[in-house]
Amino acid sequence: MAMRPHVWVLSAVNLDQYCSACAGPAPAEGGLKRCPKCKTVRYCNSECQNRDWAWHKPECSALQKWAATAPSAEHAIPGEAVRCLGRILWGSQKEGLDSPWAQEIRMMQSNRASLQPSAFESQTHLAHSVVRYLGVSSPQELEPYGLRSAGDLVDLISRFTTNTFTLTAPSLTPIGICVAPAVALANHSCDPNAVIVFPRSPSASSAKEPLLHVVALREIAVGKEVRISYVDTTLPKALRQKELKEVYSFVCQCKLCSRAVPADPREALWCPKRCGGICPYPTEDDPLSRCVKCNAPIGDTDAVLDALRVGEEALDKATALQFRDPAKAKQLTSNIIPILTSAGVTPSSHPLLAMTRLHQELLIADLPTALSQETLDETVRTAAKYSAGLQSLLPKGHPVRAVALGELGKLLAVDEPSPPSGPNAAGRFPPSGPARLKLAYESLVKAHEELLIGFGKAGGGGQLGREVRDAIVRLEKELGVWTSGIRNALEDTRAARAGPSSK
Repeated sequence: MAMRPHVWVLSAVNLDQYCSACAGPAPAEGGLKRCPKCKTVRYCNSECQNRDWAWHKPECSALQKWAATAPSAEHAIPGEAVRCLGRILWGSQKEGLDSPWAQEIRMMQSNRASLQPSAFESQTHLAHSVVRYLGVSSPQELEPYGLRSAGDLVDLISRFTTNTFTLTAPSLTPIGICVAPAVALANHSCDPNAVIVFPRSPSASSAKEPLLHVVALREIAVGKEVRISYVDTTLPKALRQKELKEVYSFVCQCKLCSRAVPADPREALWCPKRCGGICPYPTEDDPLSRCVKCNAPIGDTDAVLDALRVGEEALDKATALQFRDPAKAKQLTSNIIPILTSAGVTPSSHPLLAMTRLHQELLIADLPTALSQETLDETVRTAAKYSAGLQSLLPKGHPVRAVALGELGKLLAVDEPSPPSGPNAAGRFPPSGPARLKLAYESLVKAHEELLIGFGKAGGGGQLGREVRDAIVRLEKELGVWTSGIRNALEDTRAARAGPSSK
């Protein structure tokens, strides 16, 4: 199933990187065209700008007024939630308060009655910000938007916060938020049978983008419910339940949450006797932890608990610093990953999996300016660990797993600045030369197979699937050159050994 969301907006940091109409990246030539009035939103071309004008016209004026009264340049652009709610309200006026479009917005579920206390402050602040953004000064001025009381505004914000989806690039990079009422009807499972992606199919024109696709990860029998996940399913049960309760006001009872398992791979340590089994995380209340395979006990549980606590704190700090101070963030991830690893934390476990992913992103961001063999190899090793961690958590074809495989393959395919040589090069990871290219090829082939599942076979796995397919073709040619070169060298050697032919 594919449909265009009712509304979508880009996050502030992406407004100069993507088109506000089609959510496509900046064109390679010419870049994006900025709105000359608000100087905030940008477009691929005049077609995108003209198509979006009916939606942007009231927004344009609101953005200018907001910027004029902002206390600093840092706050000159309202947050994505405020801008998205603004588009919902202006859209209701544009389409008509009794239109199917507006009715579908109003039919989305509201959790106002069961709102968690932790959400009171944030939703109150959001309500005040929306009122300021609209430029209204009395309750009567909200009536043209279909809001006849403060309760109506609270209901709208509740429906918005519990039914909003992340807008992503084809690579799954978050770039904004969107609202699609029909898709919001899908219920949650921590073991979903479907996913939401934005693959940017070649068959769809930019005028129809962004297109939200609901893709089945496996066969769904007739009459069975389509379920998606509202949260990151690589997180441990406690963190998933916490987010679901705070944001969506329910306790998940899916199979993944209700099924008792000896050890969850999201919270596991390697067996201290290295038998290949895993041990559940120890806790303050239950410090005794044993391998589920050989029953060997974990020794120094206090050290494990300390490492996990430090890892959680460092992950929060590094995530907050990722864009503000990436060097400091990378220093944190570089220091903490070895601590978690030495404590026996498995690659699939939290917070090591998330920390590994963040470290990979920070390393990749540095590659264009600091490409050395050492940095490239560290990035490849980090990508391999992250991909391996996902294998035991996500089913084949899950978009997150497929993208990770593709990233690993692309990194392996990067030209080596100074390939190692000598006896120490044998048996190292990642390998060098033809062996490296072969591993890149195998990783990309696996990635393409999974992209066809997670992003839809009909569209060739979306934009990312096409990119990976093209990379596979290039590697096939490069490996062919290597093979031909080796064959020619062997033939020359044999000819030299045979000597000149006698007459």
